[in-house]
Amino acid sequence: MNDPLKARLAQLKKFSDSAKRRANLYSDMAKMDDSHTVRSLGALQKAPAPGKKLQKIGFLMLWIPEPTGVTCAIGGPMIVAGRYLDKKYNGSTLHDVGHHTKNTISSINDFKNTVI
Repeated sequence: MNDPLKARLAQLKKFSDSAKRRANLYSDMAKMDDSHTVRSLGALQKAPAPGKKLQKIGFLMLWIPEPTGVTCAIGGPMIVAGRYLDKKYNGSTLHDVGHHTKNTISSINDFKNTVI
């Protein structure tokens, strides 16, 4: 039979190793001081959406009453350019990728369960 003290000691060693690895990981992440890396990680968390912003500005300019009509002439092409940018630029973040992966895995599991 295993000694309960040895089992508890082994469990405490595992917890200690895990805490040390986590502390090392956090200290290594704090050492990342490269602005390019920070910008890349930020883009993964929050993707820019230039197309949506351009569309909103275009709609605002289209609906602003003005006697000369210059804003109406500028607003329409801005809306079209915003739609084009939405199609060309991918605005997905890590959250979106994880969400779609989870949906795909669940649909694969549903398919597998129906086949089996």
